[in-house]
Order: sequence, then C-alpha cells, then structure tokens
Amino acid sequence: MIQEIIVTTQNRYGTAHIAPMGIHVDGDDIVILPFRPSTTLENLISTQTAVLNYCDDVRVFAGCLTGRREWPIKPAEKTAGAVLDCALAHTEVELVRIEEDPVRPKLFCKAIHTVNHAPFQGFNRAQYSVLEAAILISRLDRLPLEKITAELDYLRIGLEKTAGVRELEAWSWLMAIIDKHTAEIEA
Repeated sequence: MIQEIIVTTQNRYGTAHIAPMGIHVDGDDIVILPFRPSTTLENLISTQTAVLNYCDDVRVFAGCLTGRREWPIKPAEKTAGAVLDCALAHTEVELVRIEEDPVRPKLFCKAIHTVNHAPFQGFNRAQYSVLEAAILISRLDRLPLEKITAELDYLRIGLEKTAGVRELEAWSWLMAIIDKHTAEIEA
C-alpha cells in the first residue's frame, strides 16, 4: 500500500526539510523511496531518522511543490526531527537498511513512536483532486503535457463541486505552475 504523506527530515545541523512523498507500507515495513538527488535522501542517511506526518491540509502538499516549504513545525518527541503543526498524527521512524539504486534507493525504516494529535474528519473530493494534481506537477518532466492536462480537466470536476478555501488556494498554486510550464513549452 502507498500512503501519500509529508516526510520531514533534518540535516546534521538541525535544519528541517519538508517534502510530500508516497511511502510504501507492508505490515511493519515502512519504505521511503526518494529519487536522487534528494534532500530527504541526504538527510535520512545522515541522521538515520525521519518523521511521517499524516496531514489533511492539501496546501502543504501543493505548497512544497510550488516553493512554499515554510510550514510551522515543532520538535519530534523521541527522535531528532520535526513534526508539522498541522499533522493529524505523526510517526517517528529510524532507518534500518538501504537497498541501493542509482535512481531511487529503498530506505527501510521502523516506527519507533506514533502520536495522534487531532481526529480525522474525512476527505472531500477536492482534497483528492489537489493531491492528484500535485503528483502530476511533480512529474511535469516525465509525462506528456496532453496527459497532464486531460487528467487535470477531470480532477477539476471534483474540485469545483466540493472545494473549500484551503483546496482552492492549493489548486491555484498548482495551476500557476502548469500555466508557466505550458507557456515555456509554447515559447
């Protein structure tokens, strides 16, 4: 199973890095698969720890992909790490082993501490739309623009029917990136 979450890591100087990422969960195995080069990869190898933030504010996902990485954080409880203030829950993990790969190494981690901060109130379709749009934006260099545009047209339907202020703001950030990318291609 793949879970779309926000991974926070720190470098050896304690500077936090916030990144949306799909992690693989299979029983007790937690596998983080960052592409090279990656600040998340460098930090996790350096400090051997990360925090998995379970967050329903899609602005964090969209924000990280559009240059908005300054989100309020607080110290993790059991590891040297940072927890998003807006996280509904978080899990602090330690790196157990690495399966090397020149493109996307597998970082196997174990959970050492989990905390629930607030109740999960459910998702709306707009949150799904923003999350999927963010994933598409992260692949602008790997997918044809026509495919991305077609998928965004479909995702816009759910957005328009169910979005709140947060989802509309996140969507606008992502569409600005798409507009810029499209203009560069057409220039």
